[in-house]
Amino acid sequence: MEVVRLRPSVPKAEIAQMPKVLFPGRIFVIYTEADAEKAVNYLRTQPVVGVDTETRPSFKRGQVHQVALLQISTADTCFLFRLNRLDLPVSLQEFLSDDTLKVGLSLKDDFNSLRRRQDMHPDQGNWIELQNYVTRFGIRDLSLQKIYANLFGQRISKTQRLSNWEAETLTEGQQLYAATDAWACVQIYERLQELERTGAYELELPDSTLLDPQAVAALDAAQGTARPESLAPTSSEPAKKAPKASRKTARSSSRSRRKRPAAPTKISKA
Repeated sequence: MEVVRLRPSVPKAEIAQMPKVLFPGRIFVIYTEADAEKAVNYLRTQPVVGVDTETRPSFKRGQVHQVALLQISTADTCFLFRLNRLDLPVSLQEFLSDDTLKVGLSLKDDFNSLRRRQDMHPDQGNWIELQNYVTRFGIRDLSLQKIYANLFGQRISKTQRLSNWEAETLTEGQQLYAATDAWACVQIYERLQELERTGAYELELPDSTLLDPQAVAALDAAQGTARPESLAPTSSEPAKKAPKASRKTARSSSRSRRKRPAAPTKISKA
């Protein structure tokens, strides 16, 4: 079995040279409550879905737009809910708070955006925050693009990020961008699950990084020597500082190591 080599961070220049990845499946743009209900019924049959949101960018001080798009993807099908046209129908609200396993990145921001549009509590559903999950493998760069590059050696393009998500019709580029982000969350989750199950990965830490307390804490957590954090997107408990590694320990740790982190826990309902 091929061993996956992970790093705390991947340089931007290196990511820029990687091949671009795009969502390879079907995309459905949802405008009506009836279609939203059909999409939700399908999504409830899936073992895991990836979730993300898009908001029209603001270029004026004090101007804030509401979330315009909610994208929910399986391994091969993505639904783009046009919230600026559809709002949040009851079927979609109930889905976000039900037991279907949902994974995402920076979920706190997505939850806040959804709350501003509709008085709801999506965080009461069954969610896993990938930014917390990946730190158990010693990964420090927590953006979607960098995590995906670390795990798959491919680049997610961000060229559409600042486009108009309230446009009358989403372009093909916008649809692919939105679908790719949600789908990538599923890919990341399933890859991490596989690495946990097989242990077929190594964490490479250069000497210059080993003396960084953050890297040491990540290494300790990945080896199971530190108490794992909750996968919830927010936590009121302050993180404990990890002790600095001695120079002797740093030198002896410069070789790649294989580790098995603790299994993720799901966010329990409030």
